[in-house]
Amino acid sequence: HRRPVLGKLPAAPFVALDLALPRSRALVRRRSRSPIADAHFAIGFFALGGGDRSSGDLERGRAFLSALESSRSPGYQDPAWGYPFDWQTRYGTFGAGWPLMTTMPYCYEAFAAGHAATGDALYPAVMEGVARFAADRIPVTTIDDESDAAAYTPFDRRQVVNASAYRAFLLVDAGYRFERDDWLAAGRRNAAYVLRAQRGDGSWPYSTDGTDDFVDNFHTCLVLKNLVKVWLLVADESMRAAIETGYRFYLDHLLDDEGLPRPYARPPRLTLHRRDLYDYAEGINLAYLLRALVPGSPAVLERLVGDLTGRWQQEDGHFVTRELVVGRNTVPYHRWAQSQTFHALALVATAES
Repeated sequence: HRRPVLGKLPAAPFVALDLALPRSRALVRRRSRSPIADAHFAIGFFALGGGDRSSGDLERGRAFLSALESSRSPGYQDPAWGYPFDWQTRYGTFGAGWPLMTTMPYCYEAFAAGHAATGDALYPAVMEGVARFAADRIPVTTIDDESDAAAYTPFDRRQVVNASAYRAFLLVDAGYRFERDDWLAAGRRNAAYVLRAQRGDGSWPYSTDGTDDFVDNFHTCLVLKNLVKVWLLVADESMRAAIETGYRFYLDHLLDDEGLPRPYARPPRLTLHRRDLYDYAEGINLAYLLRALVPGSPAVLERLVGDLTGRWQQEDGHFVTRELVVGRNTVPYHRWAQSQTFHALALVATAES
């Protein structure tokens, strides 16, 4: 990152190996669980189980919640989760297990889904602890009198749009659920920052604190998805307008002529993949949420689900990870994005049944 030309030389062979033989990652990395994947699988199985307390799907969902209980970030009283690997970024390395604002809301939602499906009285306490962690331990940067940007972890002060959108949803939902006006206010300040960061064309940059100003597909979906969840709770008309403008940008710039996801509105660098499973998963999640709010979203939902199930699913049930310029990556990474896809399709399937 500090010396882009020199840095590319030692990195290039590994990029080439990952493209030509992606299973080679197993040579340098042991298999491990991913909390964000466990959360997505839990939500999906609880959706499939419905209200049937004897359903095997509910027991599967419980098993994933038990795994989450065992994979909490160490050293904290309140529950939090991060990645099971060191995450290298241009701003430094975020260590394995560091609590991540982009992971914790899914764990919160997983325990919420578990409580709704099973009535387990222990799950709300976990949810309240997750919200308390997000409120007390995730740094925020005040942007103006009405808005705060949220960081990724307790150890950075970045101004990341999707992290702020995640914190907005988590604290607004928890503020109402646990009658905490301070959480509700904090969440609304994060949502105000997200609205402030929206560009005139409806897009959002990845962050507002440096060089990460690219606009890509699934992060756009993540921002919109969390804004929709907040709007469903607070019914703010300025937020609804931002959602509609943002989704219009998504339709015009992040879907191609076939109506299928493209990775970037404008590629910030050379990209060697044409389509990404993560874009399908989050596009489906977003269209599902918007199906009663934005007229064009049901058609997007039908198109993405049809292409995903028709061309991307393999005989054993897992999905292609990426369509490359030449060939496909068929390694089933749970975090990228088998679990997100399972979650999305489970919600769609149960809504239709």
